[in-house]
Amino acid sequence: MGFLPDDGAAGVADDVLDVRLGAMADEVYLEGCPRATHSPPDVTLVILVADGARPDALFAAMDSGALPALAALRATGSAHTVTSVFPSVTGPAYTPFLLGLHPGRAGIPGIRWWDRAGTARRGPGRARSYVGWEALRQDVDLSAEHRTLFEHGERPLGAFTPIGRGLVGAQRIGAGLSFGLRMGWTHFRGDVPGWLRIDRELSERVAHRVATERPDIAFFAQPGIDKLSHQLGHGSPLVLDAMRIVDGTVARLQELARRGGWADELRIMVVSDHGHSPVQSHEDLAGLLAQWGLRVRAHPWVFLGGGDAAVMVSGNAMAHVYLELAARERPWWPALAPRWTGLLEQLLTRPSVDLALLPRDGASCEVHARQRGSALVHRDDQGRYHYTPRTGDPLGLAAVFAAPTAARGLSADEVHAVTFDSDYPDSLVQIIALAGAPRSGEIILSAARDWDFRAKYEPIPHRSAHGALHREHLLVPLLLSQAATGVPRRTTDVFPSALQLMRRRVPGGLDGTGFY
Repeated sequence: MGFLPDDGAAGVADDVLDVRLGAMADEVYLEGCPRATHSPPDVTLVILVADGARPDALFAAMDSGALPALAALRATGSAHTVTSVFPSVTGPAYTPFLLGLHPGRAGIPGIRWWDRAGTARRGPGRARSYVGWEALRQDVDLSAEHRTLFEHGERPLGAFTPIGRGLVGAQRIGAGLSFGLRMGWTHFRGDVPGWLRIDRELSERVAHRVATERPDIAFFAQPGIDKLSHQLGHGSPLVLDAMRIVDGTVARLQELARRGGWADELRIMVVSDHGHSPVQSHEDLAGLLAQWGLRVRAHPWVFLGGGDAAVMVSGNAMAHVYLELAARERPWWPALAPRWTGLLEQLLTRPSVDLALLPRDGASCEVHARQRGSALVHRDDQGRYHYTPRTGDPLGLAAVFAAPTAARGLSADEVHAVTFDSDYPDSLVQIIALAGAPRSGEIILSAARDWDFRAKYEPIPHRSAHGALHREHLLVPLLLSQAATGVPRRTTDVFPSALQLMRRRVPGGLDGTGFY
């Protein structure tokens, strides 16, 4: 997805300066090894998001020798496969890194959503899309109850991050108008070499700024793996080229730190926000509902269509479907059943639909699957999760919950353990976290393999997609220069662990647990 953060004139000036610096050869950054002019922090933590990287592909490339810096990072630190969040989509899936929260709790349940309550409205209409100019709204849409990682830092630095609350002026690299226009032009043309150039330039710019300024936290995303996977497929040789740029970033940071005499203070985390899986067919979900006689609103025509339903697709393998749009309070199932069961049944006949989730309240949700029946997922007051088959076993967990040890439910960590090797890793935790969020839809769809939910208005045909509950989308790599002393399980664990490395107090109320 694209985003154009706005940090005003200072950001534009910084953008122009950094483009000039980024054009220099790497040796310019390494010669002399410039030191920070202020007192350096005890630790400089760099979190590098290899956007869209699958753990199997990344680890295989490391094993083959194609990514020597990442392989060395694994050898001296540790490497893990952890679960991301639902929806597994750029933007929402950054909230674990930067707030320690699932996307729904953070206030951005998808890259497109319907503002039923009108609390986030910044203009006409109630639809929100972070693909385009409304990407500027992610910071203001975020929960105000929790501080971002940047707000916890004393000297933060961010680059190519859709979430930047806590960064001011030149602390946010790539936030100027010139860079945003260039990125948009690259996106809408499907310019594959252009994304690789952007990745290389960002790598140079961030490494230079980290070496000269020594921030306590630098958060940096490289989009090339994701962009090329969408267009070419995750197995394309050019995706490996994007992985090599990530590898080069780590090598550059480590070399600068070594020459500058602060290698012992450098900490690096490399992580991804989601995976990918191939797409063969595209369902025009909004058009389908309109064909069935509903008055539908969907991007880009959100001011037309009437008030029956709003279709908000993310990734493009998941979708929120909002019903009875005139209501300002969220309606729940089963009260919606008399009018909308027919729609549910029609959706479940489509080969594009794998799972349909029907939120019943903030802590329970029906799960329906074509030819696999339905079940109820519930989280009790003690935070334990229950799975009760009704007409079938859509998640394949009936045997697990039939065991006497599961009679009183499973903790979140136990859910992670018993579902990790399934097709839906961490599914019960992820379903409740999104279904219970105030801004989520009344029907939440997870696409079947080989399908997504958006057949129109994409600048390039997608050959790979993400966003669903499938393991190819939810499993992501996590590499640590300082080996974990605990057990990393989820991307929500990154935020509290980063605070531990920075020697900051870890606040309560997070969705993750520190592993240091």
